[in-house]
Amino acid sequence: MNYKSKKFQLVSGDLIPFIGFGTFQIRGEQLIKDVLNWALSAGYRSIDTAAVYGNEHDIGLALKDLLPKYNLKREDIFITSKLSPSDQGDGARDAVVKSIQNLQCTYLDLYLVHWPGVSGIPTDSDVNSKSRAASWKSLIKAKDEGLVRNIGVSNYMVKHLTELLADCGGVKPAVNQVEWHPSCHPYDLKQLCDKEGILLQAYSSLGGTGNKNLLKDATVISIALKLGKSPAQILLCWALQQNVAIIPKARAKERIDANIDLNFVIDDEDMTLLGNRKSERYAWNPNTVQ
Repeated sequence: MNYKSKKFQLVSGDLIPFIGFGTFQIRGEQLIKDVLNWALSAGYRSIDTAAVYGNEHDIGLALKDLLPKYNLKREDIFITSKLSPSDQGDGARDAVVKSIQNLQCTYLDLYLVHWPGVSGIPTDSDVNSKSRAASWKSLIKAKDEGLVRNIGVSNYMVKHLTELLADCGGVKPAVNQVEWHPSCHPYDLKQLCDKEGILLQAYSSLGGTGNKNLLKDATVISIALKLGKSPAQILLCWALQQNVAIIPKARAKERIDANIDLNFVIDDEDMTLLGNRKSERYAWNPNTVQ
């Protein structure tokens, strides 16, 4: 399977690459330009950012210079950004406009509600559900205006997604971006997404930091050695073989190149072995948000 060119058809009919380039914690005008230069050269055509990442402006500057370098147009690139939890509510449409201005483009391909809660609001407050419902209505307006082609969510668990689908204004979320790796793979969530035609997109594919980094896991290393691949490639391919999209981030050219070079197959036995782990989240836990 050549995942480098594989795409998923969203509920809108638009196509999104299965492998995107993540930019979380990558900041600085020159660094952003360097990594995006290497990413475009390697074949990435999807870029993932968020308002809270603080790098939209630098991504916009970089793309303005880099797209002509690779004979690319705006429509050749799939750009995703996300709503800050501090902007939940009726003002979500205005947040889309701000991201568009920062990225120096005229529309976004995908815009996600980044978190099911609201900044500064207790997780057990019903303000959270009311605010995310208002956000969705506001994002539908942005979609109708052509500001964004697709809208979706991030960190939505089954309860949040079920709530949204029951009152989505006729517009299903196109994507649900969640923590997904061998130690965190809520299959009930994937089953719901598959049933509704929603693409599940993984973040934190390599696990956490320190001793929770799955790159150092003995099983991952053993399978990597057997296949002649890096531990990172094994973890990324593990998600892809389940039809879960990925957005790996990297700052070094060799890792950027390796993260999209995933044309191999992990056998069923090793796929099961990788997934048979104690369930553990390494990022935040959305289940706490009512």
